[in-house]
Amino acid sequence: MITTTFRKSGRLGALVALGVSGALVLAGCATPDASSGAPVASVVGTAGSTVAGSGPAGAAVSAAAACENPVASYAPDGPLPGPGALPAGSTMAAIRDRGSLVVGVSADTLQLGARNPLTGQIEGFDIDVLHQVSNAIFGDPDRLQFRVITSGQRLEALEKGDVDIVARAFTINCERWETIAFSSEYYHAGQKVLVTRDSEAQGIADLAGQRVCAPDGTTTLERLQEYPDIEAVPATTHTGCLALFQQGKVDAITGDDTILAGFAAQDPYAKVVGQAISDEPYGLGIPAANVDMVKFVNGVLEQMRTDGTWTALYDEWLGVLGPAPAPPVAVYGRTP
Repeated sequence: MITTTFRKSGRLGALVALGVSGALVLAGCATPDASSGAPVASVVGTAGSTVAGSGPAGAAVSAAAACENPVASYAPDGPLPGPGALPAGSTMAAIRDRGSLVVGVSADTLQLGARNPLTGQIEGFDIDVLHQVSNAIFGDPDRLQFRVITSGQRLEALEKGDVDIVARAFTINCERWETIAFSSEYYHAGQKVLVTRDSEAQGIADLAGQRVCAPDGTTTLERLQEYPDIEAVPATTHTGCLALFQQGKVDAITGDDTILAGFAAQDPYAKVVGQAISDEPYGLGIPAANVDMVKFVNGVLEQMRTDGTWTALYDEWLGVLGPAPAPPVAVYGRTP
């Protein structure tokens, strides 16, 4: 599904509670590891086409093979150039000339990326980060073409070059660096569990013998294998998990705390419990060959951290989790 927007999403303090048909989706998680990557056989272009100047194929190989620290990304090349001064032949210039930034997003993840039932616009923390990237490329925050994808489709969309960026609660890890690239960390989350309000569980360790749902294609589901007494129940998406939860077919849902908070906010019979069982550094996914785009996006994120934009977006979308923490500190050192 592709939606193009050329006007700013409306801002609402809260979304109207949705039924199962509009249920809000959790995204997949992953724990950073130290695994090294395999070489990437081909260069992925931008949104389905090869973009000149996007970097040699060896850049992707090097990025994967040198993954000692998964959150380490490519340092920006100095101050951000304006839309009229983007380097000739760069990925960014090609996107500007095409007229829109093609982005992979969720349309039903409350607080991060969800379609507002009143305005029809997709909005949230992840979406507003993309508005910042659009503004840096076009001088217009709304030159976004949305491709709504599931968590299990994130890698494929980038590997095939169907999108320029994925912003969908995408956890950075070494395995994913094998085939795609990531920006620096722009949000830090952790995996918890959602249970019924009357549950006595204090965390995932208390769910032995119970059914816990997570979506296919995510390391959220894989992590449940560490708890052999739990019955892991896969669903195509976390919308499916929510449906099973509301029907009483599973006892809990597991996912990132930010997104579980969105579920609890719309369901008075649910609550989020326990300490985080993982560290989930979110990054923007970008095709592996487009190293120049990664550096550019990292420049946008640096600007957001220093000018107060990051904190303002946190307060708007994630303030329910408490006072805004300091933005994640960017880690660089990855080389093409």
